[in-house]
Amino acid sequence: MAGNSKRKGAVRKDGTKKGQVAGSGGNRRRGLEGRGATPKAVDRPYHAAHKRAKAASASATGAGRGRSTAAKRRDEEGPEYVLGRNPVVECLRAGVPATALYVMIGGTPDERVSEAVKMAGDKGIAILEAQKSELDRMSTNGLHQGIALQVPPYRYTHPSDLMQLAVDSGTPPLLVALDNITDPRNLGAVIRSVAAFGGHGVVIPQRRSASVTAVAWRTSAGAAARLPVAQAANLTRTLKDWAADGAQLVGLDADGDTELDSYDGTGPTVIVVGSEGKGLSRLVRESCDSILSIPMAGPVESLNASVAAGVVLAEFARQRRQV
Repeated sequence: MAGNSKRKGAVRKDGTKKGQVAGSGGNRRRGLEGRGATPKAVDRPYHAAHKRAKAASASATGAGRGRSTAAKRRDEEGPEYVLGRNPVVECLRAGVPATALYVMIGGTPDERVSEAVKMAGDKGIAILEAQKSELDRMSTNGLHQGIALQVPPYRYTHPSDLMQLAVDSGTPPLLVALDNITDPRNLGAVIRSVAAFGGHGVVIPQRRSASVTAVAWRTSAGAAARLPVAQAANLTRTLKDWAADGAQLVGLDADGDTELDSYDGTGPTVIVVGSEGKGLSRLVRESCDSILSIPMAGPVESLNASVAAGVVLAEFARQRRQV
């Protein structure tokens, strides 16, 4: 038989690969032993639960203190983009502090694109060519019309600095505080009205509020570049601080106890505007010295927040011109 052959090479020698002649030293036995219980999720460095626990611990010990959550979120979000030919031209005309103009390669230019490129070049704004796919990533719906304007994150003023700027202006402070305004178009329209009627600035809450995004930039027609906007960690506390400095807090509500026609808005005044649906929150309303209503001739229950703010600002501006 082949296995019993005595010829050379037919018999296996001791120590060859196929014939193990020495023990494994216990390696196989130890390899079959259990490794204990699986560590908890929070103890595994690459698990999401571990990262959440680490972040919570850092927050509890004060890590990252001094920077608001909104500020951190803005840093993570990066720049904003104004999309579309008309919006881009409007922003450039208004002097929005843009950092780059993106123009699609192979697009069909018209007079608006040519004007945007010329204005960007005159202002020293970088002009960059971009593929359609790159512009698509900048927009949520692909409606960019082959052009985009990059706008840096807005730098907010501190509420106390905003009041000081108003006092130093030489005229009685006229400020607008927005409560529960979540539409950036309303925010942009209010900023535009405040700038148009001689107001000194706008304050918004850090949470549950619209922020100065590209949409607000566009709606404000560039007024956001000239008018300071502050963010308050606690709007109620900010309003009380301003009241302690001598400002009159005037809330707007259709069911107000004072009509606009009979109110004197020539002194230091803060106009507090709530949303069209929710109105003023309870604590903010209780902080107001007066609640104004705008007399209306037609059967309209309420006005849009930005429209109401514009009406009151126009009336106070008229009163101040006559003083």
